[in-house]
Amino acid sequence: MEQAYGAGKAGGTFDPITFFQQPQIILRIVSWIFSIVIFGCIANEGYVNRPDEVEEFCIFNRNQNACNYAVGMGALAFLCCAAFMALDVYFPQISSVKDRKKAVLADIGVSAFWSFVWFVGFCFLANQWQVAKPEDNPLREGADAARAAITFAFFSIFTWAGQAFFGYQRYKLGASSSLFSQDYTDPSQDPAGAPAAGTEYTGYSADMEANYDGSGGYQNQDY
Repeated sequence: MEQAYGAGKAGGTFDPITFFQQPQIILRIVSWIFSIVIFGCIANEGYVNRPDEVEEFCIFNRNQNACNYAVGMGALAFLCCAAFMALDVYFPQISSVKDRKKAVLADIGVSAFWSFVWFVGFCFLANQWQVAKPEDNPLREGADAARAAITFAFFSIFTWAGQAFFGYQRYKLGASSSLFSQDYTDPSQDPAGAPAAGTEYTGYSADMEANYDGSGGYQNQDY
């Protein structure tokens, strides 16, 4: 099938099985799950205190910025994954190649950005967990949640980098079909291409052939 930026001409039917089998979609779902895990681990078990304290502090060396970073980035990554999943569903219906190109470039840029964000987050959380004082959490509460957040932040680096890679692969495909021009618009959505109201196709008649003198092209030869 002739395609532009990894999708066929606008107007095709949506096949959910084929859609969810795409490597890029699988990575989006995995990244979406990782963001939920990171957000949930810190929001639920990321705050602890000493037995003689009432106020709870961030489990990562009592650094509130570390917990805020993990919770905030986890929530934003979740929303970003959902938004690009919706864009992936709508992408084959985009008739303009220019708009498809913009969507693919946005995908590459955002995915690369999130890969960097999780690299920073992994280094930040790992460092704060390493320097955390045992006396601040003598019962080791939330330790598994903290390690899980660090681990999935590390994995998220590669899932988002993978999405950027597959987005770049789609970008390289470009407009590989003559069906698509840079200004292509789906004819069903272009009012200028529609026939005038009341116009009726008259079809071909024998009178047309009788009145044709052959001056504009091929003429029959007598043999």
